[in-house]
Parts: sequence; C-alpha cells; structure tokens
Amino acid sequence: MSERSFMFGVSFCAAVYGIDGCLIRVEADVSNGLPGFSLVGFLSSEVKEARERVQIGMKNAGFYLPPKKITMNLSPADIKKNGTGYDLAIAVSVFAAFGYFSQEYVNKILFIGELGLEGGVKEVHGVLPMVYTAYEKGIRWCVVPKGNVPEAGIVEGMHVVGVSCLKELVLILQKEVLEEKEETKQDYALEEDGFVLDFKDVCGQEFVKRAVLIAAAGRHNLLMSGPPGSGKTMIAKRFPGILPEMTFEEQMEVSKIYSVAGLLSKEMPFVKKRPFRSPHHTITKQALTGGGHIPKPGEISLASGGVLFLDELAEFKRETIEVLRQPLEEGYVHIARTEGTYRYPAKCQLIAATNPCRCGFYPDRRRCICTEKQIRSYLDKISGPMLERIDLCVEMQPLKYHDFFTGEKKEKKEGESSEQLRNRVLQAYEIQKERYRKENFFYNAQIPSNLLETYCPLTKEAEEYLSEIFSSLELSARVYHKLLKVARTIADLEQSGQIGLLHIAEAVLYRMFDKKFRGGDAYDGIK
Repeated sequence: MSERSFMFGVSFCAAVYGIDGCLIRVEADVSNGLPGFSLVGFLSSEVKEARERVQIGMKNAGFYLPPKKITMNLSPADIKKNGTGYDLAIAVSVFAAFGYFSQEYVNKILFIGELGLEGGVKEVHGVLPMVYTAYEKGIRWCVVPKGNVPEAGIVEGMHVVGVSCLKELVLILQKEVLEEKEETKQDYALEEDGFVLDFKDVCGQEFVKRAVLIAAAGRHNLLMSGPPGSGKTMIAKRFPGILPEMTFEEQMEVSKIYSVAGLLSKEMPFVKKRPFRSPHHTITKQALTGGGHIPKPGEISLASGGVLFLDELAEFKRETIEVLRQPLEEGYVHIARTEGTYRYPAKCQLIAATNPCRCGFYPDRRRCICTEKQIRSYLDKISGPMLERIDLCVEMQPLKYHDFFTGEKKEKKEGESSEQLRNRVLQAYEIQKERYRKENFFYNAQIPSNLLETYCPLTKEAEEYLSEIFSSLELSARVYHKLLKVARTIADLEQSGQIGLLHIAEAVLYRMFDKKFRGGDAYDGIK
C-alpha cells in the first residue's frame, strides 16, 4: 500500500424511517495530524459507538492501519442515523481511503452489517427495506451478514453476497469478484400449517357467519357481542382462512414491517400469509400503535394486510381503545419524535369481541347479576366515536343443544366450510377489482366519501328507506357512509349492480348494537 497525498473513501449503506429506506453515503477522509477517529452526521449513540467496534474489529481481523486522523461523515447530515447496520460501510470507506481496493468498484455496492470486536459480521434488523431502497436507487449488488441473506434475497433483481467476517469481505473486494450465494435464488414459500381451522366446525350462529362473510368480502371492521362460550374467539380465529391471498405488493409492505420489527428469520424471511395478531387486553397504547425512543411498529402495524383481533374489547383500557380511531380511519400510524416523524402502515381489518356485561349474560336477566350502572360502565369503555369506526356489530345468541346435532341419530352438524365462504368472498373481490381498477383503493370499505355517489347507486325504494333511517336513528355522516359501504358489499355478494332496499335494510341491522345496549329506542318506528 503506497502513501497518497489525497486519501478519501466512500461507500453506501441505508437507513430506515418507518418502513421506508434512505440511501446513506458514508465518507472517510484520512489526513496527517493527531491520530484519531471521529464520526459526524447527526448520529445516535449506537452509531457513534461504531468508532470503537470498527477500530478494534479491524485490528483483530489482522489489519493494522497507520496512525492518521480519520474523519467519517454519514450523509445526508440532516437525517438521524440509528442502529448498528452502518459498521460495515464505515469499515469499507476507511479501507477504500487507505487504498485497499478500487473506489470505483465499491461505488456500485450496498454494505449492511454490524461488526463484532473479533472482526465478525453480525445480523441486523430492517435489511429488507434497506435493500429495496438501494435497488430503487439503481444499486444492484449488496453485501450483508450471512444470516440476513435470505431476507435480502427477496428483492428481485438484487444480487446478494453474504459475509461472516471482515477479512472475507476485504478479500472479495480486492479480487473484484462478487459471487452471489445460491440461497438467494431459493423460493422461500412458507410451509402450510398441518392443521387448518375451518368454519365448518362452527355450529349455529348463522346470522354472525353472514356478518363475517360480508366483513371479509368488503374488508369491513366487525364487532361481535355475546355471552361466554358462544363462539366469538372461535369465529375470529377462522376469519383469515376466508380472505384471499395477499398480492406481492402487500407481501412486500408487510415483510418490511416485520423486518424493521426484527420478526423475520431464516425460516421466514418473507411474509406471505395475512397476519393475525391478537394482543392481550392489558397491552399499552405504545405497544398497540408503536413507539419507543427508537420507534418500532406496534400490533396494529404488525397486523397490516391482515387481522387485528381484540378479544374482550371492553376489558381494554378506554384510552388504549381510543388510540385506534385515527389509524383505522387513515390506514397509517404517525409517530412524532424530535428528529422526525415516522409513519407505519396500519391497513388492518379490526375484528373485536366483547361480553355484553362484566358477568357476560346481559340481556338475560335470569342469569345476569350486573346492575344497570355496572352494565353501562362496562360498555362505556367502547366509546361512540370508536363504534362509528366499526362497520358491522352483531349480537351472538347462546348456543342450544340442537345447534350441535341434527336428526334422531344425533349426527354432528356441520356449517358452511371456509372454502365455500372463501369462494364467495373471491367473487365479491373480483367485482371490486374490476370496479376500482382505475382508482387507488381496492375494497368497498376504502371508498372515499366523495366517490360514494358514484360507486353506490341506490334504487328509489332504497333511497327513500335510507332517508327515513337517517332521521329516525339520527345517524352521523360517518355512520351513514359506512351503511352505504356495507350495503355495497352485500349487493356485490348478490352480484347486483345497484343497492336495493333489502341491501340497505340488512346493513342497518348491523348498526343496532350501540342503540340496543346503550338504552336507545332504535327499534321504534323501523319496519
């Protein structure tokens, strides 16, 4: 290695904000002066500590650098850098400045990885969005820790090289021969579960299963209320089985979320199934929506593209339930920090279940031991504004003996299977896909209010009935819009272009929960 008057090196890494990446240019300047190693560029404490990891890692890997003043800059300098994934790029920039390999060759590669003090390269979180960002910026090669190779290899068109130590990386770059590992070409399809939950196991509750079908067909939020043991949780766990498979775009978005959260693994480097998240009712607001000093996605984001199931909704803290209002409306969670605002997708479908009172048996006064005040206090945890964001509310009845068996031989009853329900859902999806082919949304639940008149044409009888209902129930604009969207889905299931009277009437039935259990007189005057 010859001494040069101008010693400067550059490499590229990436940062993650929310689930979106930003390409980071890592610059190294080596000059004469008091020996030192400094880093600048709006860095968090763990990035500043890279100075010690890189210096000692280089030494223990067998590379002894002459005593020089080394200054590192991570650009753009107005973006906060968090995490330990910059270590490898910092080391490469220093090596390039000292002339270990060609700068021109290094310019076309993305480097991600944490360095250990022994010179090993360790895995990091958030590799998928980093690599995807680099691909969008025109970079076609990336070097990552070996454990992150399956995750990075998901990005089609990106050539991935996995390394286990710094010495291995230097030898590769000196030879200028990057060899893509075979494992990046594998198809990482997730294995199917051996045991599949099927709707045919659900006995009775035909009215609720009808509501579930509508919710799945239009991606509507659903609330089930009923006594313990009536099948609320059983139905919710079978709900993902009747949803269609995610598109590749949805899979990529969900996989980015799981990558940032550190939930991807060698066995599951890519999320192909719709998520089903069921947090306990003791969960905090921050765990539900996301947050922390270094923001991470919460349960509502981890359920994006799939189902967020809140069992025993009335047992959640009221303030915890209330934080869902904005994400359910917008489909995103915004987390503000001093260094910037992070945005995580929250395009999940809410399925909630609750008992009608603390003992669970209201309105059966023969079994319910709760006072009117206790019942109201229990249900008041679910506020009116929160209920308005739930499209369908259904009441479940206690199961009878004849719901389980049929005939004198006591043969077990079997309901409609998940496959049958899924076929009907897929038919409705195809109708919506064709209808909204020129729009930036896909499902009936996502129709903007300014397009409801266009996509929800009513027959004369339906319009007259809806006008009467609007006045008698004193509906808000939000509930009125949700009625139209649910009626649109019901019409799609019947393959009807127009929304008829029966479609509106059925949609109204799913708005009776709050009126009935909050002491309203919703049934008066409705025919």
